[in-house]
Amino acid sequence: MPRPTKRADDGACERDPRRRREGTLNRIERVDSRMQQHVKVPQDRVGVLIGDGGETMREIERRAEVRLDIDSETGSVAIESVGDPVTGMVAPDVVRAVGRGFTPDVALSLLDDEMRMFELIELDEQTRNKNDLQRQKGRLIGENGRTRELMEELTGAHVVIYGTTLGIIGQPDEVEAVRRAVGMILDGAPHGAVYSFLERKHNEITGGFDVRS
Repeated sequence: MPRPTKRADDGACERDPRRRREGTLNRIERVDSRMQQHVKVPQDRVGVLIGDGGETMREIERRAEVRLDIDSETGSVAIESVGDPVTGMVAPDVVRAVGRGFTPDVALSLLDDEMRMFELIELDEQTRNKNDLQRQKGRLIGENGRTRELMEELTGAHVVIYGTTLGIIGQPDEVEAVRRAVGMILDGAPHGAVYSFLERKHNEITGGFDVRS
């Protein structure tokens, strides 16, 4: 059986406690670097992310057990986990959700249930040009916002159209229902067909119980 190889400096580390401590610190630094993530939010959402007197930022830090370093000029947000790393992993989605138009309360609901999820659909990647993007956004929003509202009412998910994206927050089956409805609209399906699909998904999700009443 081949003997395990030993690096040339292993013996020196064992003999020199200072080198042993330095090696441990290097390993800790490598772990810490993996726990820091970066998110970019639009300039006009930085103030919402920070909140009045920093209130929203502190609430995200407290509940997600992270530290946020927000660059107000660029919209760059560094997120460092300072507590439970599993909870900290949700923080980037909370920040992204606020950046893509969700209210802080809805974004923070991602921390209420480990199954709750955030999905972002890049509409500009599924449209031909700016004119097509605006046309499809109009179909997704609907007259007086009715189509977007029905997506929310019939699935239980939260839906926000902001800039070139459509964001969804909800349980997996809720998010999937909205994703499919959005796909139908982008593929040119009539609104009536989409509403019928959403009614069927509503009955599946709620077991026939009308949560709207």
